[in-house]
Amino acid sequence: MWRHGAIARFSIKRLALVAAAVSLASSPALAQSGARCHNGMSFGQFLGSLKNDALKAGVSQRAIAEALPSMVYDQGIVNRDRGQRVFGQIFTQFAGRMASESRRIRGQKLIKTHAQAFARAEKEYGVPPAVITAFWALESDFGAVQGKLPTLRSLVSLAYDCRRPQMFHDETIAALKIIDRGDLSPHEMIGSWAGELGQTQFLPRHYFDYAVDYDGDGHRNLLRSAPDVIGSTANYLATGLKWKRGQPWLQEIRVPADLPWDQTDLAIKHPRSKWAAWGVTLADGRPLPNDNLSASVLLPMGRHGPAFLAYPNFDAYTEWNNSLIYATTAAYLATRIAGAAPMHKPSRDVEQLPHNELRELQQLLARAGYDVGKIDGVLGQQTRIAVKAMQVKFGLPADAWPTAELLARMRGGAR
Repeated sequence: MWRHGAIARFSIKRLALVAAAVSLASSPALAQSGARCHNGMSFGQFLGSLKNDALKAGVSQRAIAEALPSMVYDQGIVNRDRGQRVFGQIFTQFAGRMASESRRIRGQKLIKTHAQAFARAEKEYGVPPAVITAFWALESDFGAVQGKLPTLRSLVSLAYDCRRPQMFHDETIAALKIIDRGDLSPHEMIGSWAGELGQTQFLPRHYFDYAVDYDGDGHRNLLRSAPDVIGSTANYLATGLKWKRGQPWLQEIRVPADLPWDQTDLAIKHPRSKWAAWGVTLADGRPLPNDNLSASVLLPMGRHGPAFLAYPNFDAYTEWNNSLIYATTAAYLATRIAGAAPMHKPSRDVEQLPHNELRELQQLLARAGYDVGKIDGVLGQQTRIAVKAMQVKFGLPADAWPTAELLARMRGGAR
């Protein structure tokens, strides 16, 4: 899973084609590019430096020698990293495909099949089986799609590249520690192009820090052992992402037409009693509990789309993957596996700006002084924040959803 500013890795797996690997020697321009952020070192010199850093970090000479034949440069990996794509679908489209009925049924069956491991994980870490299983579904289709590329080759290629060298330097050393610990051999380390491993796609540092041996064979194998996958995912959620035992994560709701829309933001939390006073109900129309449990109102498609209460545990989802669409889909699928009803369809079609108009809106927001991040025609979190601020300025419902009306207002202001 990504927690370092990368987005929508799952869609990259589906959409990016496998680029052919080329040697560093055949790409002098890239060799020079990599050397620029490594004090002019060639790739071979860089590997020597990396080896020394690994030794200082406690990796044995044996593990390094075992791994070195796999630590080769692959320009195709670097090309993928620089050309990665992001989510372009709206929430209902993505969730309809990824949080499918077949995955709900399969998840429930796997919970029964591995009941002992799930019960142990919930007792030790407080993470419900449905939460673990939803990530298992989205990250690898329950282990069916884990990636086909050599992990060490990916890691050292990205560590030598200048885009995120320190991150992948550290991930490479973590991968060497996994080998040294005896969990996996270099040739077993096969995963995604970005170096993620296993059925819930752990970066090597997460693998080393949070993987647990739940099947008792003396190894932590997240590629082939379902019990290890279950226990390790629970450990990461509880220990790494601070999952709160016994608390909910997401709940579908119904919102009134006159809700204070500027309060609908993940950064804003109110007691359920306050949301209830504003007219928010459960999705079936029943009243919300009149208590002090804190929650945010989440509108992934604005005020006319699905609406949810996002509880503090939802933070673990946005930490796992900072794409709001992915995080909401994973949390929603977990509620479905846990027994919740399907979400209600919007009562009307939700307007979606086409790519070129959303990009134009981003440009106008940037000219107005708002930080929208990359101007790419994709609705990311920074663009949502800027849209909300501009909606407040124009007196529009501030639901952070870009509309043709907002674009028209901004075009008029730009004249």
